[in-house]
Amino acid sequence: LHLHTLYSLLDGAIRMKDLIKTVSGMQMPAVAVTDHGNMFGTIDFYKKAKDANIKPIIGTEAYVAPKGRKDRSERAAHHLVLLAENAEGYSNLRYLASVAYTEGHYYNPRIDKEVLREHSKGIFAASACLGGEIPQAILRGNLDKARESIREYAGIFDPGHFFLEIQPNGMAEQIKVNDALKQLSRDTGVGLLATNDCHYVAREHARAQEILMAISSGKTLSDENRLRHEVAEFYIKSPQEMRDAF
Repeated sequence: LHLHTLYSLLDGAIRMKDLIKTVSGMQMPAVAVTDHGNMFGTIDFYKKAKDANIKPIIGTEAYVAPKGRKDRSERAAHHLVLLAENAEGYSNLRYLASVAYTEGHYYNPRIDKEVLREHSKGIFAASACLGGEIPQAILRGNLDKARESIREYAGIFDPGHFFLEIQPNGMAEQIKVNDALKQLSRDTGVGLLATNDCHYVAREHARAQEILMAISSGKTLSDENRLRHEVAEFYIKSPQEMRDAF
């Protein structure tokens, strides 16, 4: 439910044909694609999934601008996973992805809570990776802010349509966030969603994705300060691996 293909430009390393082959081999009945800030791969994904009798869940990982999509005072934007539930949700996702480019683009295509509130029908949402607003508040030690943000997002979407996303990547920060999210789920009644934030097909492909990230940030592989993932866990895990992790 949180997965990046090559259409997450210079970040995702999953080719669409490899995605479908892999999830089919694992006997998964459905899979989502949530590329960063765009829906470029939607038609390609839909056709290939349907041909393989796999249910395609159409989504995107949006960038949410804290001060509004038209603000240019800061580059920061929080991640938020959005998944279409039905035709209305798909229509709203398309609108949000377009507005992100036409009105909100500043380093990344961005939306904000205002436009999200107006176009939230038919959409499931999740708090995303460590780059999400709620995980960021947790990492700053501000659980009151995290709780406030959870209630705000839960109010934006229909009841039962917003989830707190826990991931099994083993990173110290992620373990801290997972633990806090489990408690916050109990406090707020907002459900948990286990994902793996997939960026490549198999564990051994982590190096290829690392190279993409280096190209994206204009760094060489010898640069110790370049952007990279600390672990090689962002691959398409089997249902059994996910069960074992949690």
